[in-house]
Amino acid sequence: MQTTGSAGGAAAVRAPQPDAAPGPAPLGPSAAAAAPGAAPQRPRPAPASEQPAIRAPQPTTTATRAGEVSSPGEVSGEQDIDSIRREGLTGRQLRLARRVAQKHGLAPTSDFDAVRLLRAKGIDPSQRANMLELVVPQGENTPATTGEAPAGKGPVQLPQTMPIGAPGVPGLPSSDVSPAERRQAEIMEIQRDISRRRRKKLGLLLVRLAFFVFIPTFAVGYYFYNIATPMYATTSQFLIIQSEGGGGTSPFGNILPTQFANSADSIATQAYLQSKDAMLRLDEDRGFKSHFASEEVDAIQRLEANATNEDAYDIYKKNVKIGYDPTEGVIRMEVIAANPQVSEDFSRSLLDYAEERVNDLSKQKREDGMRDARNGFETAQANRRAAQEALITLQVENGVDPEAQIASIRGQISTYEGLLIEKELELAALLDNARPNRAKVDGAQGDVDRLNAQLDRLREKMTSATAGDNSLAQQAVTMQLAQADLAAADMVLQSAQTAMEQARTEAGRQVRYLTIAVEPVAPQEPTYPKAFENTILAFLVFAGIYLMLSLTASILREQVTS
Repeated sequence: MQTTGSAGGAAAVRAPQPDAAPGPAPLGPSAAAAAPGAAPQRPRPAPASEQPAIRAPQPTTTATRAGEVSSPGEVSGEQDIDSIRREGLTGRQLRLARRVAQKHGLAPTSDFDAVRLLRAKGIDPSQRANMLELVVPQGENTPATTGEAPAGKGPVQLPQTMPIGAPGVPGLPSSDVSPAERRQAEIMEIQRDISRRRRKKLGLLLVRLAFFVFIPTFAVGYYFYNIATPMYATTSQFLIIQSEGGGGTSPFGNILPTQFANSADSIATQAYLQSKDAMLRLDEDRGFKSHFASEEVDAIQRLEANATNEDAYDIYKKNVKIGYDPTEGVIRMEVIAANPQVSEDFSRSLLDYAEERVNDLSKQKREDGMRDARNGFETAQANRRAAQEALITLQVENGVDPEAQIASIRGQISTYEGLLIEKELELAALLDNARPNRAKVDGAQGDVDRLNAQLDRLREKMTSATAGDNSLAQQAVTMQLAQADLAAADMVLQSAQTAMEQARTEAGRQVRYLTIAVEPVAPQEPTYPKAFENTILAFLVFAGIYLMLSLTASILREQVTS
């Protein structure tokens, strides 16, 4: 006689033993299927009428050995617990079995013992009972006592053997699955779930990329390849040069350059060409607004018919590109238009405007410098003329030179004083004789008296020449002052003349010349749009925007969840 039990691969076939106590039936396929987290098991064929049998006590066929303490019931219970351990029940199932055993008033010594006791009473330890199942009508046999479930009267609580291929039963999982196989099946299920989640996330990522990156990039590329109006760019280069030397008589005058001497003028010219003033003048001369408002320009680049100057200036800044290279001093200009000839005309007009602006940059400075120098020179000339006229007037009024006349009187006084000293010495020599010659003494004395008288007249004349408002000395001082004024006027006039020459030289240095290095030539093929480069740039821009948004959203999500 064989008893077949199906619970987690631990079905045991036991032969009848003597004095065996009734033991619990093993956990069947229904219990294994009801256990949460259990892997699907392969069905095992079994007779349809086979039911797990509860082992009944059988007579003992062998004599009890002397010295053994364990009874047959204890040995059978331990064997049942070992078989339950081999079933690989989860911790949740064991805890549930202990709670169910406590509800039914049992006192298990362990979780496995709880499973054994519940199976012995015909209760499925892995199936939860609700409150409606506990209310049983009187006189009806419950599954806990009979081990069978009436049709439509509640769940089956005892393990049932279901045949494979029975009506309404497509197939039940087998109970002979090892824990390793069950673990492998669970790992496979987890991997499949991870794969499903990855495919779902990948699909969502592709949808987001298509919405934020691919579709906008395709729209931009379609515009540049099929809609955008071909634009023609005319390039030109020009320089602003000037005389940088010191001028004068130097052999290197006006040819010695100074580094970055004209950077300010180049920057000023660049600013003027990029200003609204240049745009308005170009529109007045060449019809800038009407050209970009024509129907041959696409809707995105087209200027409205009644556009304001600000709107036209925005289009002007996009289509007139000017750059200054300070290392070479070259100004590069690119003018874009929908027609190559119009682009060349715009470029030549802007070059003419730049040349006029360059000529006007230093005009005021040159005029101011020359005017100041000229005024100073004219004033110095007038002052010198006045000083010279005053000196000539004094000379005419006095008739003689006062200084020369005073010098002449001084010379005469010196001469007579010398003669007087000689005569006095001669008279003293005559008087030194004991018996001087009276005639000689009288002659010498007469000469001394006449010399003294002449000196007195000369001194008086000298005194009259140096005293009074109209004296010779006063006249001499006036003449000296007039001569000093004339000399100062000559120096001022010379300085003014030098300043005049320097101002003329500086004015020559301030002259600017615009030299065209590269003449504007109308292109034969359209320069813009650069469809491929612009499409790649749009892709990178959209990708960068999406990356920033996704990173921001991820950071915010992490902050909120944490």
